[in-house]
Amino acid sequence: MPNVLNEYKLELFEKKMVDLSNSFLEKTAPNPTVLASGFMGVTGLSLASAAAHGAGMVTIKSLSLEPRKGHKTPVIVGFEAGLLNAVGLSNPGVVNGVEELKVAKKKAGVPVIASVFADTAENFAKAAAAVMPAEPDFLEIDISCPNVDSEFGIPFAADPGAAADVTKACKKVIGSVPLIVKLSPNVAAIAPVAKSVEAAGADALDCINTLKGMVIDPVARRPVLTNKFGGVSGPALKPVAIRCVYECYKAVKIPIIGTGGVTTGKDAVEMMMAGASAVGVGSALYYRGLDAFKLIAGEMKDFMKSEGFKSPRDLVGLAHEN
Repeated sequence: MPNVLNEYKLELFEKKMVDLSNSFLEKTAPNPTVLASGFMGVTGLSLASAAAHGAGMVTIKSLSLEPRKGHKTPVIVGFEAGLLNAVGLSNPGVVNGVEELKVAKKKAGVPVIASVFADTAENFAKAAAAVMPAEPDFLEIDISCPNVDSEFGIPFAADPGAAADVTKACKKVIGSVPLIVKLSPNVAAIAPVAKSVEAAGADALDCINTLKGMVIDPVARRPVLTNKFGGVSGPALKPVAIRCVYECYKAVKIPIIGTGGVTTGKDAVEMMMAGASAVGVGSALYYRGLDAFKLIAGEMKDFMKSEGFKSPRDLVGLAHEN
């Protein structure tokens, strides 16, 4: 005769079990967190370190065809609700970047995302092709940096047609490697851009890059950053990012990495309920240190246990059902 009490206890136990492993474009990660481009991702070893500290996937700092020094200091300033940065896309260039990506592929143990940027669709394609020897799991194209307008002009992400042109150019040269397009919040409407790059062949979106902003020193009577303008990140960006993810989820069928202001597990859950299938983590490293990934994942797990969710995929898009 079956032990009804034991069966009931087993059922309760199974309901509380949570598996944070996450599938994104057929690649499996230990959890939904993603090291965002630009944060500690300059070398292969730093990418591996992020993975060792709990990142589910890692993204290298965006690479250009030639090395870039970026903007003169100061390039980062904190304010009441976040950070403002105008690093200026400093990077070692694709030739050196490929070698770092190869190291990351050997040592990280999680999916590795290459990231590139350029000034024309043709040069985007050249940069994309140049990183393919590293065999990244994904390629992200950064068409949306808000603090290099003076050098590159209006970002491609500001125009659906231009965004599509870059997407098509890159898809032609990367073979079967899935393409992620990083979108901008600095637009009147993000959904048309999302639809445009999806139609052009994008396999996923990264929503969003930073929001263009400025901080002024009242005593010095001038902007704090040498570049004057910078990208807003951290908690202040989260409501904007969640809104953008929500709108893009409604507009497209491809998966989304939700990036912007995720500092806690609750933030990550919000982002996934808005429609993200994975969650970018960047400024949280400033606030919580290298353990941010583990802390966020642990807080997600605690929430999911308390609310009866077993898998991150159970969270995706839930806010659209209410």
